[in-house]
Amino acid sequence: MAEVISNPVPDAPPATEEEISAELPQDSNTEESESSDPSMYRYIKNDLFTSEIYKVEIRNLPKFTGFNDLKKFLAKQNLNPHKIKLFGKQTFAFVTFKNEEERDKAMKLVHGMQWKGQVLNVKLAKPKADPIMRKRKQEESEGPPSKRTEEEEEEPLSIQIANAVTPLWNMPYNEQLRRKEQEVVSVLQRLAKEIGNTNKAMLPWLFAQKGKYNKMCCPLEDIRPSPTQTEYRNKCEFLISIGADGEDKTIGFRLGKYKGGSCAVVGPAETCHVSTQAKKVVSEFQRFIRTTTYSVYSPETYEGHWKQLTVRTTRTGQAMAVVFFNPQKLDEEELDALKTSMKQYFTENEGKDSGITSLYFVREGQRTSPNPEDLPCELVGGESCIYEELLGLKFRISPHSFFQVNTGAAEVLYSTVGEWAQLDENSTVLDVCCGTGTIGISLAKRVKKVIGIELCQEAVEDAKVNAELNGLSNIEFHCGKAEDVFPNILNGLVASNLTAIVDPPRAGLHSKVILAIRRAEHLKRLVYVACNAKAAMNNFIDLCRAPSNRVHGAPFRPVRALAVDLFPQTMHVELVLLLERVGYESQTPEDSGSQQQPGC
Repeated sequence: MAEVISNPVPDAPPATEEEISAELPQDSNTEESESSDPSMYRYIKNDLFTSEIYKVEIRNLPKFTGFNDLKKFLAKQNLNPHKIKLFGKQTFAFVTFKNEEERDKAMKLVHGMQWKGQVLNVKLAKPKADPIMRKRKQEESEGPPSKRTEEEEEEPLSIQIANAVTPLWNMPYNEQLRRKEQEVVSVLQRLAKEIGNTNKAMLPWLFAQKGKYNKMCCPLEDIRPSPTQTEYRNKCEFLISIGADGEDKTIGFRLGKYKGGSCAVVGPAETCHVSTQAKKVVSEFQRFIRTTTYSVYSPETYEGHWKQLTVRTTRTGQAMAVVFFNPQKLDEEELDALKTSMKQYFTENEGKDSGITSLYFVREGQRTSPNPEDLPCELVGGESCIYEELLGLKFRISPHSFFQVNTGAAEVLYSTVGEWAQLDENSTVLDVCCGTGTIGISLAKRVKKVIGIELCQEAVEDAKVNAELNGLSNIEFHCGKAEDVFPNILNGLVASNLTAIVDPPRAGLHSKVILAIRRAEHLKRLVYVACNAKAAMNNFIDLCRAPSNRVHGAPFRPVRALAVDLFPQTMHVELVLLLERVGYESQTPEDSGSQQQPGC
């Protein structure tokens, strides 16, 4: 338990990550010159959102503190960091926040606090140096770059970009599936260890499970492949920048990472996961921006205009293009003229055969929020939405709405979820992080009621329309943060046959949602869909850990797992994990006969 010490460690001047890194074994001369060069930090003075301006350094951490340890510790203080960065076995970390209020709150609460016998010291930290500027400065100090190897010179851009965005492109698909399945095995083996560490009462059951299932906490079914392995993405975000081949105003994927000092892009023409339809939109849009007098936006100089193009496509042949444009100091008359020429190009002139049915313009100038979804989208031409068909149902999709990027594999995923949820006409389904309502709507005809929860207002509006499109009246949607909305909904439900299905963002569910699920003991079954199982590990652990002062209610236990490949040619995979409340009589085929041990 943390406590406040009356005589905290005195403050020290703000430090940068580069200055801290200089304390580690390395040459610090370049770091010192960077720290004194204001151009290395000019990005914080352009009113663009960056959490780097709300950064603190926490020193004197307990030895062997890991990312999850620090994240949990801060969460107990009701702090929600934007980023956490630790340096190996060092006893300090950099933590950034989304605003000044959160940062100052952290400094007030944590500074002088004792954690595991250590008195913590918190002070302001300077932002990181701009990676682009850092690379430029390094090149200047080193002189002309050395000649690249013959192998690098000969490697075509098409291979380089394939390696960057689809790293498994050159691997047989069966081998891709085997590797992904092995990743899931390691996740379930780790979860078995964590359950043993956090819930001793489950050890007898867990020992039997590990013996039967290769040290995993539950049986893992064979991975389910994607129906299509190429051209499967229905949404792609392309950067508009200078091409790696030197061509100006190129739309494509970044060849390297910004933090590596690269902004060059390569067009998607030869990438295997982008659809032909999307490639056509990109090609035509590139032609259009090259006819304009406006330059691409430069993260080095913060000048220029064209920034990003998002393309969404459907199996019904529709396409949405959303272009992000920095207006800089252009007046409204110039912007209106640009939008008019864009509309004419894609509805009347050369671009009318591009397939674009919905065309949006987004002003992305001064960012005051970390969420791009907060930027208003202005319809320039065509319809306001596109429509997709999935499992015989129709869905409306707006610019900011979440919809699985692989429609065919999403049908496999949702069919699995429906099968595992064991629903009947008396069931009530809670669809948490429901997006446009796809999962709940696909199950609605089988159950008594569906309740969807979603943060994005635009997606909620789409979900409501989607329910109407499919003639469903037993479904309702609530807009808000799951951690705010979910507990109240759970408290108001008295349904005896209640199942929750959660499909959260990569970071997983907020701890408040997990605690609400644990408290609602009438909720017996939970289907968790994780697009990043390692990031969701804390959720899994908290669902299964022993009751405590913080965690109330009987724990869950994992009884069934399966991976669905929504992202061929990459290492990403969706994990479906079925969890049941301890003491609930399981009906799953694998574990229906297993008995709970005393105390479980």
